[in-house]
Amino acid sequence: MSTFPSAEAWREACAGDATLAAWAGPWSITFAIASGSVTTAFSFVDGKPQTGGGDAAFTLAAPDDVWAKFLLPVPPRHHHGIFAMHYRIPEFSIQGDQLAFMQHAHVARRVLEIGKWLALGNKAPVPVSLSPRGGARPMPKVQGGYVPVTVGGVTYQIYYETAGSGRDVLCMHTAGSDARQFHGLMADERITAGHRLVAFDLPWHGKSLPPEGAIPGSWRLNTDLYVDLIMGFAAAMGLDKPIALGASMSGEICLELAYRHPEAFTGIVACEACEKINQRQTTWAAHPRVNQSMFVPEWIRALSAPQSPAEYQEAITWHYGQGGPAVFYGDIAFYSGDWDGRERVGKIDTNRCRLFMLTGEYDYSCTVELSRATAEKIPGVVFREMKGIGHFPFAENPKLFAEYLLPVLADLRG
Repeated sequence: MSTFPSAEAWREACAGDATLAAWAGPWSITFAIASGSVTTAFSFVDGKPQTGGGDAAFTLAAPDDVWAKFLLPVPPRHHHGIFAMHYRIPEFSIQGDQLAFMQHAHVARRVLEIGKWLALGNKAPVPVSLSPRGGARPMPKVQGGYVPVTVGGVTYQIYYETAGSGRDVLCMHTAGSDARQFHGLMADERITAGHRLVAFDLPWHGKSLPPEGAIPGSWRLNTDLYVDLIMGFAAAMGLDKPIALGASMSGEICLELAYRHPEAFTGIVACEACEKINQRQTTWAAHPRVNQSMFVPEWIRALSAPQSPAEYQEAITWHYGQGGPAVFYGDIAFYSGDWDGRERVGKIDTNRCRLFMLTGEYDYSCTVELSRATAEKIPGVVFREMKGIGHFPFAENPKLFAEYLLPVLADLRG
């Protein structure tokens, strides 16, 4: 069973780590990692790792067997990151000052990565990411533009990108991100040879600015607004019965589209979706003493599968770090708040619109079990588990996701 390195070796590796060195600045913290009866403290002064420990503001604690699974080259699901374990592993706990942890979650995560690298028998330097690298991300041939969409008397200038030719696929990004999540699929000629991918940025996201005069931090998404924005965009673009594709919050809204507007779509592909998600709202994403651009990427980081290519995981976290004030927070108000399909999903008529539900093995927010339970309420739905994929299928591993998507597209061609 793998164990963490000695305190001396671990702290020494932290002191020489380029990533931690890049984060040095006007902050100081001491925290600890407890594995069974062994606790190792790490102190930072002005952002620089110290050789000794100290009194911990917070402690990440778990039994030896939980950490042993985390230390595997490819951990089992729910054991591959801090927030995955915090959310799904009862024996794991974050003890002490919660604000201090949220402020320094990225530092704690990096220290754990360094410990894991050494535990696996490697030597410094520790790579920026422990996930495998698959080469440079291919660049898609996209065309972009803007289209006005009016909802509730407010006109939004919506940015969109298209790639490919053929049947339209309406691509909808996840909470707090934007249409760049689909660049991997847009670069896949197996898909673009017969389909035109149309991805757009929701208002306040990516290149779709807030409406003029909007109060920064006031974005709040809800089910009705979301549906109206999607249908308004589809109409403005002249899309003729496209295939709808989304994941996470856009996977949830796919279920709502299947219920409200089945006649408007050739088929709907709802990824990482279920009838209701609980306990995923986080006030830390809008807390004035928490750096949103550092915290939000940490909050979603372990939603990706650990074996997804590092290049794509890095892009996902970068997109999330670029969000405007409380935009992610406002999206989660829908994802784990306003959205509640428990009284509606069973009424979806798959004879009017084919519905496919695909959920990744490593998604700890909308688990395979949650998606499957929802699918069992919908007559005629096709449900599949995606092995080796997490919460961001088209963004974290587009090549692997395409292996699940291509049969769906072929099925919809008839």
